[in-house]
Parts: sequence; C-alpha cells; structure tokens
Amino acid sequence: MQTYVVSSGDTLYGIASKYGVSVNDIKTANNLKNNNLSIGQILKIPTIETVALYIVKKGDSLYSIAKSYDTTVDELIKLNNLKSNSLSVGQQLKLPINGNVSDGEYVVVAGDSLYSIAKKFNISVDELKRLNNLIINNLSVGQKLKVPNSSQEEVGEYQLYAFGTGDSLAAIAEVYGLTLEELMKLNNLDSPNVEPGTIIRLPMISVQLMPLGAECFGEGYVEPSYITHVVKRGDSLYVIAKQYGVSVDSIIKLNDLKSNNLSIGQILKIKEVYE
Repeated sequence: MQTYVVSSGDTLYGIASKYGVSVNDIKTANNLKNNNLSIGQILKIPTIETVALYIVKKGDSLYSIAKSYDTTVDELIKLNNLKSNSLSVGQQLKLPINGNVSDGEYVVVAGDSLYSIAKKFNISVDELKRLNNLIINNLSVGQKLKVPNSSQEEVGEYQLYAFGTGDSLAAIAEVYGLTLEELMKLNNLDSPNVEPGTIIRLPMISVQLMPLGAECFGEGYVEPSYITHVVKRGDSLYVIAKQYGVSVDSIIKLNDLKSNNLSIGQILKIKEVYE
C-alpha cells in the first residue's frame, strides 16, 4: 500500500481523484472519522492491485457482470457504494479481482481454475503450468502459484481494466494514446482478439473511456466549459443550486451523482459556459 504526505490545499476528494480511488476507500484505510486533514499527515493509499475498472455496456446488469468476473452482486454493491441495482451505460464500476496477489504469488481461492487464473494475468494455461512446474490441472484452495508481472512496482505503474463484451483493444489503445501493437506488447498478447472477462493493463493516466455503442460526437467535438463549485462545509445540493440559479436535478445529472451526499473539496460542474 502506497502512502501520501498531505500538503497545503489538499482535500480527501482531490487526493482520491489523483489516485483513482474513492474518498471512502482512503477513509477506511486510515480509520478516518471525518474529512479533515493536517499538513504533513501521512495517508495510506489503497492500491489498485485487486481492483479493475469496468465500463457498463448496454444490456449489463449487476448479476451478469458479477457472473462474468467471478464475484458477487453484494461485492459489487459494497465496492462501488451503490444505493440500488440500477446501472447506466458508460458508468464506471470497480471490480474485485479475487485472490491474493503479493510478490509474484497468487493464492488459490474457492472456484479458481488454471484457466481462470491464467485469464486474470493474460497468460496461457501452459505458461502458468510451466511457471509452476505443474503436471496436472488440479488446484487446492490456499495453494500458492507464481504469476508474472505482479510486483509492487508494476502495480504502481499500471491500472487494470476489465475487458467487456463490445470492447475493442484498438479503440482502448487509441483512447490511451497507444498503438494497438504497444498495448498488445504491454499485455503480452499475441492477438488483438481479447475475450470478455480478461483483465488487461493500461497506463496509469486519467482518461474518460466511452463504451462502444455510446453516443459519439465526431471529429472537431470540444468538451464544453463549465462553471464549477468547490464544496465547502455546510454546502448542500439545495444551497448550491439556489446560489447559482439552477435546479438540484440538473447538478445531479451533470455530475452523474448517485446520491445527495457531498464531500468537502469535491468539485461540481454547475452549468455550461456559453461564449
């Protein structure tokens, strides 16, 4: 688990956004009871080594996603702090990658198979067997397996993405500023054809992935500029909406909020700026 030293102007929301985790993730890891921070305070930052990003596609449900990625609906709800089972196309979900990965080892859990573990790490079953000198395909719960590319250094350099039905390796490569060949090399892939359910590595940069089939805007599209508001103590959606002469619903929709709860330091888009 990496650490971060709080500096002047830092907020939990800003730190969480920087590392791609939630405010609640950081509060839980540090046993924080509120959002207050002190300059020089050392925070533990949850690593992403057991979490992958998934973009909701048309026709997805929590049940179908949980089944595809060997987890449960309850785990998805808890990990993403969901208030209901409803999903929106383009919504980003964190997926738990079951099993314990540490120092190049994977600990077998119930339901694992050589195929499912090999798929998690983008290698073939034969490669996994050779790496562990396995003669048969049988596994035991608690058994430790050697796996590639699972060092702490690599965890810090890459984020994980859950490849879903309708995803395109070429499209994802373009979003991340890579060539298809570079992305394939990064994941030790021999073919651009990736099976849904595969966990792939992506550069540790912040981008907005748009699922295939979602609305596209074509060439020349420029993201609008917005009036923004930094949430401070005592703020509520009602107070902020009244301050700017907009509706609470418009703020909720513009920021894709799942509840009315706000965090101090959170940045909200209020309305578009027309030039």
